[in-house]
Amino acid sequence: ILDTGSDLNWLQCLPCHDCFHQNGAFYDPKTSASFKNITCNDPRCSLITSPDPQPQCESGNQSCPYFYWYGDKSNTTGDFAVETFTVNLTTTEGGSSEYKVENMMFGCGHWNRGLFNGASGLLGLGRGPLSFSSQLRSLYGHSFSYCLVDRNSDTNVTSKLIFGEDKDLLNHPNLIFTSFVKEKETFYYVQIKSILVDGEAVEIPEETWRISSDDGAGGTIIDSGTTLTYFAEPAYEIIKNKFAEKVKDKYPVFRDFPVLDLCFNVSGLKENNLQLPELGIAFADGAVWNFPAENTFIWLSEDLVCLAILGAPKSAFSIIGNYQQQNFH
Repeated sequence: ILDTGSDLNWLQCLPCHDCFHQNGAFYDPKTSASFKNITCNDPRCSLITSPDPQPQCESGNQSCPYFYWYGDKSNTTGDFAVETFTVNLTTTEGGSSEYKVENMMFGCGHWNRGLFNGASGLLGLGRGPLSFSSQLRSLYGHSFSYCLVDRNSDTNVTSKLIFGEDKDLLNHPNLIFTSFVKEKETFYYVQIKSILVDGEAVEIPEETWRISSDDGAGGTIIDSGTTLTYFAEPAYEIIKNKFAEKVKDKYPVFRDFPVLDLCFNVSGLKENNLQLPELGIAFADGAVWNFPAENTFIWLSEDLVCLAILGAPKSAFSIIGNYQQQNFH
């Protein structure tokens, strides 16, 4: 899993004491000549959070234990280590080449819980020192880009991840960009100015989008590891009501779905015949990111379509999730 909202790279490792199902074999460090545990007295051990209570470091060869958790309560626990990662890179001519990255810090996870859908682990792409992109900084700088294929794509079609600057992308005539703000560790913050529903700006208090100088709460991050988009209150309620206002005269509201709040009964209609409003995000520096209806709504059945946005507490930050990011580079 590619995750711009976290830093730690980790794999499910043998012995696996509590692991989820994955496609393929678990990683076995005993079969690797380049695997090496980071010891508990190694300065690099301070880069990772320890289990609670923190074990005593009693010998020079004792491993560095870690515990890493995510906002949805998924977590991984194991030994902090280094390994040589072999990266299969696609050249600009369409060929491929392998590059070996030695001494890559990662988590060898023996207890892993969460909804990781058959993945073997996670590739952290956050801003912190442990992320894959940060550890490749000497080779590519801290630039990378990606394009997530849409959820209905054929399973043999893969998403794209590019390290370093992509000159063709930077020179593309349709390129739109916004600057990151508030260089806090791990997260990629952007500054929202307003939300558009079907091209119409929605009235939301300006302070909703600000990052608090006191505790760092608020603001908005781009996160490839979160599925849907979350808007902090009161923004979510205002946005949801505006979508309801735009659609209520076209399709009846369905109120009994337990997770997504704004759903519509579209029985007898095909997806390409629906008329649904689109979401847009206007940023403080002038950029506007417009999402098509297929990135704004999610089909849960032939008869039911729901707004692919959820609410977050007023004190939380907002998140632009991967469902909205699909098919954008």
